[in-house]
Amino acid sequence: MVKLDKIYTKAGDSGQTRLSTGEPVDKWHPRVTAYGTVDETNAALGVAALHADGDMLIAIRRIQNDLFDLGADLATPDRGKKLEWEPLRIVAAQVERLESEIDAMNENIAPLDSFILPGGSALAAQLHVARTLCRRAERQIAELSAMEDEIVSAEALAYANRLSDWLFVAGRAANNDGADDIKWVPGANR
Repeated sequence: MVKLDKIYTKAGDSGQTRLSTGEPVDKWHPRVTAYGTVDETNAALGVAALHADGDMLIAIRRIQNDLFDLGADLATPDRGKKLEWEPLRIVAAQVERLESEIDAMNENIAPLDSFILPGGSALAAQLHVARTLCRRAERQIAELSAMEDEIVSAEALAYANRLSDWLFVAGRAANNDGADDIKWVPGANR
């Protein structure tokens, strides 16, 4: 269980932080950057939750919890050594749940005939902000996984990819199942 008695430690004043394994790394290390952007996505979902209710609010809160799981996964590198605890990892069931929810939301939404602009309802707009942050996190996780000495699970990368899809579809659902989407009009302001 996490217990935080003291919020500031001054340990990071030199530009370094520690991963959950205790390993010191620079604050700009790709691993820290990736889980930092996951945290940004989570914060954006916290704002989206202010505009949500019912099943959407329940789903957002569950995803926020999953994003802490993803952050913990990324903050605990697999260095091939046995740890004193079982590291928290994203599992396939979390990815599959997102897929199932995407399919369920998409049943009521007409197919796209144009790209859409981020916006519409307050909830949809904030879900699109979270989506763009999630896409950035996904790129950073993919970059981290491509590094020779870094291991990222396929499930962690798949979760970020699927979540950005979920956020897109949820944004459309929040726009009256796509009826209130704002369509892009190519060259409209020439």
